[in-house]
Amino acid sequence: MRRRFFVEKFDQARATMEGEPAHHLGRVLRAQPGQLYELSDGSNAWLGRIETVTRDRIEFALIEKLPCKAPSLETTLLLAIVKFDVFEWALEKATELGVSRVVPLAASRSEKTLLSAAPKRAERWKKILLEASQQSRRLQVPHLEPLAKAQAAFQTNKQSLCLLLSESPDAMPLRELLSAKQGPSACLAVGPEGGWTDDEFVAARAAGFQEASLGKLILRTETAVIASLATLNFALSSD
Repeated sequence: MRRRFFVEKFDQARATMEGEPAHHLGRVLRAQPGQLYELSDGSNAWLGRIETVTRDRIEFALIEKLPCKAPSLETTLLLAIVKFDVFEWALEKATELGVSRVVPLAASRSEKTLLSAAPKRAERWKKILLEASQQSRRLQVPHLEPLAKAQAAFQTNKQSLCLLLSESPDAMPLRELLSAKQGPSACLAVGPEGGWTDDEFVAARAAGFQEASLGKLILRTETAVIASLATLNFALSSD
């Protein structure tokens, strides 16, 4: 199976890759003229043949337009900051599961030292999203939003379906919430390992979020992300 890479644009029958991606493909992967790769500009995908390889620039000739379809479900993930190895693993898996946007959350129970360091990790997180998109052969790379306070993010991210994962015994099971739902977009909020505070629950409800449960067992953040996104895709996506 051919690997997929992203380029900024297609220019008639040609495409150019520059900078670090070109260096990685040309020097690390030792790409050679004549080799074929899939290319995406975020809207379309083409089969491209390498024409020239230099240190930080690769020129492609476009051979064949590839079939592609925009996802039927646009999902925004509001993900509370947790330990960075866990957070980054969750980013990778969320990308593979088709999430469209990621908003890192400064939740009340997120560790303060992690919150102060989070803005400096943004470029690394974008790279993770890019590499996971290439690996999973996505058409588009998820958009990473700046770090936001949980209450503000609840107010500004209002899709046709908004869900807040909750350990509360009164939270409705996710499968029941999705049983009669339809719509082109969804927003999912996953909290820190210490859980949401009462103030965050109040703010989420005021913004139209519904509390959803994944069962009686307590899941780690990365497990909750995978389980809930997979369930959303199964229930709402027509792909």
